[in-house]
Amino acid sequence: MPEVKIEIGGRQFEVACQEGEEHYLHSAAAMLDIEASTLTSQIGRLPEPRMLLMAGLMLADKTAGVQDKLKTRDARIAELEQEIARLSAMPTPEPERVEVPVVPASVTDSLAELAARAESLAGALEDRLGA
Repeated sequence: MPEVKIEIGGRQFEVACQEGEEHYLHSAAAMLDIEASTLTSQIGRLPEPRMLLMAGLMLADKTAGVQDKLKTRDARIAELEQEIARLSAMPTPEPERVEVPVVPASVTDSLAELAARAESLAGALEDRLGA
């Protein structure tokens, strides 16, 4: 079992941990050191047990706040998952029938006649210009 040296509040400690857990121990010690440093900068030098207790309580308070937020978000995720399940279970709506107005045949015929006249005029004009 490896022994790891950590520093909390300007004090050195040797702590044993499981093999491969050294990184986590250093991370946890760094978090505790931040809180202990905050205490010592505000209050001054404290007895070691008191400093560790207060720093631990400050971390516990932060952890409780994070857990509350996590519970709130978990509840919101559960609500959204229920809504997704409800919407997924709904039958697909029937397609809407959309009616497009049809152009009357008389208009189509009139447009075709106008197009034929325009082509005839264009052809006559080309003939006159070509001659």
